Amino acid sequence: MNIGIIGSGTMGSGIAQVAATSGCTVKLYDTNQAALDKAKASLEKILNRLIEKGRIDTEEKNRIQGNIQYVDSLRGLADSNLTIEAIIENLEIKQKVFSELETYVADDCIIASNTSSLSIASIAASLQKPERCVGIHFFNPAPLMKLVEVIPAIQTSKKVLEKSIQTISDWKKVVAVAKDTPGFIVNRVARPFYGEALRIYEEGLADFATIDYSLKSLGGFRMGPFELMDFIGNDVNYTVTETVFTAFYFDPRYKPAFTQKRFAEAGYLGRKSGKGYYDYNENGKRVIQSDSEESHDANVSQLIFNRVLVMLINEAADALFLNIASAEDIDNAMTKGVNYPKGLLAWANEKGIDWCVTKLDELYNEYHEDRYRCSPLLRKLNRENKMFFN
Repeated sequence: MNIGIIGSGTMGSGIAQVAATSGCTVKLYDTNQAALDKAKASLEKILNRLIEKGRIDTEEKNRIQGNIQYVDSLRGLADSNLTIEAIIENLEIKQKVFSELETYVADDCIIASNTSSLSIASIAASLQKPERCVGIHFFNPAPLMKLVEVIPAIQTSKKVLEKSIQTISDWKKVVAVAKDTPGFIVNRVARPFYGEALRIYEEGLADFATIDYSLKSLGGFRMGPFELMDFIGNDVNYTVTETVFTAFYFDPRYKPAFTQKRFAEAGYLGRKSGKGYYDYNENGKRVIQSDSEESHDANVSQLIFNRVLVMLINEAADALFLNIASAEDIDNAMTKGVNYPKGLLAWANEKGIDWCVTKLDELYNEYHEDRYRCSPLLRKLNRENKMFFN
């Protein structure tokens, strides 16, 4: 199968590696020759590291490299069966690229976008044959992360959707099919992990380290929300939050936080700038380690964990209620897309649906904000004494 990748940045290069490893012939396109050279050198380094770890041998390295060509013209992708765009998150630029690409590729070539938040329907509208367009959203780093969200637009044909799912599955990835709504599954459901943590901080209930400690020690999350925002970049994370908030017609559940906005404005972007919610050295390592376990109040930590968890569960439940994805795909998306320790719907079953409803109602009664409204699906399950996956 011939695969065209548009954009040779970290994500585009990673997708190219995945496709090439699976035996596809890949053409990686970028307008910038220096970027292509960097991508080629980066792949060499990655494959050498895999050899050192015993994951592949020299023959496999040469096979993967041989499957990738580097091209500086969109015309070079003319023989592609599937193209995946991984460029800047700007709708007009993506539409322009797709419109030009369509003049070169065959009528049956699938044209996909790796966008994490833009409307697939809007991107597809730039094509003469919009039914060939689909969202194929990888997570960073693409070679390591198991999940890929596949998002059909309202224009996407059934054949294109089925072919896309089959191709990504053949690449040994776990596919989660999502409705074309803001944030799809992961970037929608994960908003409270950041948003509620920021809200807790702004209320003065705890500092960054305590909030991170609570989610890691009680919830088993690999990184706390402030560590993760520093890792992602406060500019990037804030922009995604703002985009989702606007796209949902300013639903208060997705309201951005002034704290993160001010950090982004100040240039406190996290690891990449050397300062964020924490300080980092030139190697991106934390200068000051987390506080010891003894310094954290157990009751405060439990309150923090319960509040963030129930908001995440509520978001997952609402995504299911609104048919954004199946229950299985929602839980797979969160465990394999962002490494959550458990699927949120399975977690709701474990905690008890009645517990979820009670905690959400307590928050709503305290704040009287629509941010804390309980999903109708949770209420229905509680009323009928049912659980998810019944």
